Amino acid sequence: MPKNDGLYVFMISVHGLVRGHEMELGSDADTGGQIKYVVELARALSDHSRVARIDLATRRVFDPRIDDSYSEPEEQLSDKARIVRLPCGPRRYLRKESLWPYLDAFADECIKHFRRIGRIPHVIHGHYADAGYLAAKLANLLGVPMVFTGHSLGRVKNERLLESGLSQETIARRYNIEPRIEAEEEALNTASLVVVSTSQEIEEQYERYQNYQTDKMVVIPPGIDLERFYPPARFQFQHTYMQELSRFLQEPRKPMILALSRPDERKNITTLIKAYGENDELKRMANLVIVAGNRDDYREMDTGARDVLNEILYLIDRYDLYGRVAYPKHHVADEVPDIYRIAAKTRGVFVNPALTEPFGLTLIEAAACGLPIVATNDGGPRDITANCSNGSLIDPLNSEDMADAITEILRNPTRWRNLSRNGLRGVRRHYSWSGHVKTYVQTIQRFIRDARPKPFWTTSGKRLLSSDRLVISDIDNTLIGDSESLQELMKRLKSSDRKIGFGIATGRHLQSCLQAFDEWKVPRPDILITSVGAEIYYGHDLSPDADWTRHLDYRWEPDRLREFMQQFEGVLIQEDEFQRRHKLSFYYDPNVAPSKRDIIREIRRNKFQVKTIFSHQQYLDFLPIRASKGLAVWYLANKWGLPMDHILVAGDSGNDEEMLASSALSVVVGNHDPELAHLKGSPTIYFAQGEYARGILEGADHYGFFGDIRVPHKEEA
Repeated sequence: MPKNDGLYVFMISVHGLVRGHEMELGSDADTGGQIKYVVELARALSDHSRVARIDLATRRVFDPRIDDSYSEPEEQLSDKARIVRLPCGPRRYLRKESLWPYLDAFADECIKHFRRIGRIPHVIHGHYADAGYLAAKLANLLGVPMVFTGHSLGRVKNERLLESGLSQETIARRYNIEPRIEAEEEALNTASLVVVSTSQEIEEQYERYQNYQTDKMVVIPPGIDLERFYPPARFQFQHTYMQELSRFLQEPRKPMILALSRPDERKNITTLIKAYGENDELKRMANLVIVAGNRDDYREMDTGARDVLNEILYLIDRYDLYGRVAYPKHHVADEVPDIYRIAAKTRGVFVNPALTEPFGLTLIEAAACGLPIVATNDGGPRDITANCSNGSLIDPLNSEDMADAITEILRNPTRWRNLSRNGLRGVRRHYSWSGHVKTYVQTIQRFIRDARPKPFWTTSGKRLLSSDRLVISDIDNTLIGDSESLQELMKRLKSSDRKIGFGIATGRHLQSCLQAFDEWKVPRPDILITSVGAEIYYGHDLSPDADWTRHLDYRWEPDRLREFMQQFEGVLIQEDEFQRRHKLSFYYDPNVAPSKRDIIREIRRNKFQVKTIFSHQQYLDFLPIRASKGLAVWYLANKWGLPMDHILVAGDSGNDEEMLASSALSVVVGNHDPELAHLKGSPTIYFAQGEYARGILEGADHYGFFGDIRVPHKEEA
């Protein structure tokens, strides 16, 4: 990177409602502290002298239920920072659990964005599991470093939800937890740096992951805008929002117990209400104020938020808290500092009773406004109270413990003043954006010095450049197996009015491919992806893609891996003819060998950054982290400037899975292995009835591939 070339940081935060003005925090379960964090981080980074450009990529949404600003393709945050909104599946707003099938298409849009601006990022930073998945895929394709911030982690969430009484089946169905955890594992495996807010995240949360590597992790607490969050004036009490709260409260100037969060069961608001409702002393000395998002008609809220609000209203009625509890329907982002100041003016307490709290931005906001805090004994609250000495930690499931901690602060004016002053000093000392950005830039510069990203999408050639779509098929049990349907497929490809290229993606090595072509009378393809994505060849002269070969050397340790695998019974190295520069292949006996899950866990624990591929219940292949059939197809699409929805891929087994799960139009032939059954239901994966090449033809007709292509997930608004 030239010295005079400023950093280009590409941040991804795909879910929720993301905008730079009047943020609608709490409007739904996905629009919370993370949204505020990424927007403020983007702005703060743009102030650094070494930074030239910040793009915060999120989903572009057209939905009559939300403001038109979320459909704007760009929003300027500062001279050097902007929000970039890109298509991702249906145009309507979706909750994050429903976004997973469309993330690959979002990655395609990111590449299009880089093409438009003519620049590759120096670093890609993914926020949360969904963006971690995207950042890993983009980083592996582009060869640039990746940063990951989990915000909240699936394994921790799963454990806490189990503790709260939900069954594993309910958690899996409601939160799509398994894809999320696997995406976090892949993000941790790919990332050069993991940014966390607290040391507890490293020691107790990320430690649960197989790809746990402490040398990648750095604690950089988020900052706070001290021009917005400050304590109330000494003699000032009135504020317009006080009028809103006074509608609920008989004695509005009593100390306020304030909770401010999304209406989400993980935020555990109901335990706070129980703590208050069952403690007569608390009810006498203080009011309870619950600011839980915004609503007009709560029947129109998503199911989770509606259930939480129903429980809130039930508990208020059960404990007969009318006149003592405020639960306003609306607030805007600009009113949040004033809500804290109102509570501080009453000498109240801010309570964060969340089941798990990776950081807790609201805690430092409250502290900056002079409010003592009571918070869950987890993650961020531990570090914040250690740095600021401004409150108490409690078991979030113990309502009596919670009530006692609040009461102890409220009944002791001297303690309240000390906690308030400590919080004001601690926030200024430990939680500034300028300090965060300084550490961030210094850290990422250490691992981007040797990264020299360059566009890979300029190339030459005749056949592919003239093609406007491409069929890529696995060989065994997909393309070959039925001579009649194979010849029919070749005939349709040749006679089509469209300019359709033909490619192969197989686990076979090159010579084995050529033998199969001769045996089955298959014309020489335009593209050969061989050895499960480890090699790419072009045209009749089989020219290798040298750029792809060099790209795959990254973090590849075949000798160490070969030695490590010797410990497993039932796993035997294949013959030399099946080994390649970027593929290590074994025979796998499921009756003797450890389970697939156990092998993957041990590979990750020993810091091998590889792709692990099981297929046909008897083969085990290892590839560099940047290699796979899926990544090879994506690489080719971008190199040749071909949209992924103009590529039809077909396969039958586990080593085809990543290719089939990409944003290409995918066909699983009728004679597929059972290991692919879990892909059913994805909008761009068609399960054909026809077997072998007959299934490919059936899938092509399903998508209209030989005519006007139909892409299932591209809905109209």
